[in-house]
Amino acid sequence: MRFSFVTLFPNLIKGYFAESILKRAIEDDKISIDFYNPRDFTTDKHRRVDAPMIGGGAGMLMTPQPLIDTLKQIKIDSPSAYIVFVSPVAKTFTQNDSKRLAKQAHLVLVSGRYEGIDERVIEMYADEILSIGDFILTGGELASMVVCDAVSRNIESVLGNSDSLSVESFEEDLLESPSFTKPNIYEENEVISEFLKGNHSKITDLKKRLALCKTKYFRPDLYKKGITHEK
Repeated sequence: MRFSFVTLFPNLIKGYFAESILKRAIEDDKISIDFYNPRDFTTDKHRRVDAPMIGGGAGMLMTPQPLIDTLKQIKIDSPSAYIVFVSPVAKTFTQNDSKRLAKQAHLVLVSGRYEGIDERVIEMYADEILSIGDFILTGGELASMVVCDAVSRNIESVLGNSDSLSVESFEEDLLESPSFTKPNIYEENEVISEFLKGNHSKITDLKKRLALCKTKYFRPDLYKKGITHEK
């Protein structure tokens, strides 16, 4: 799967793919990443990509021309590219979205800067707009990396053990149950005894109950959905 990042600051993103699972995914040709910088497409002699907002307002806004010409070029290079803008003014990105987007061949992630992007660019080119949460960042690069990471994990063979996907948080609308490792006792804190007895059926049932308890405590909204799912 190909990921293209539209960003004024590609170096903020490149380092994230230099280590660990996503580095291996690139080396194994499971995913590829590339970058388009709107500053390379601007017609402004000073290479500016921002301007004051019409009607007033604090800060600057990314102007249409550089971004539109960038996205035009992407569509010429890759007509089937699926373009996603990351913005706090959007629906919340979920695990189901990451699974769905993992089916795309080419995902384009557009990162805003300053006070955001001229709305006309979004209206013209967005296939989808996603938010990673109800908070504001200094730029969209972090959000784009979050989406890329979550989507990549759902691409076949990117994870060494694909079975781990089935027990993660948000599967069946539940948070993941507590997990433990050796030693069995550490500073007088013991692992739940049932986990040590080797009865995998009982362990599975216990994990499901613990997942329900954890979800009810931390995410009562998900708990209601999980209970409905169970029925």
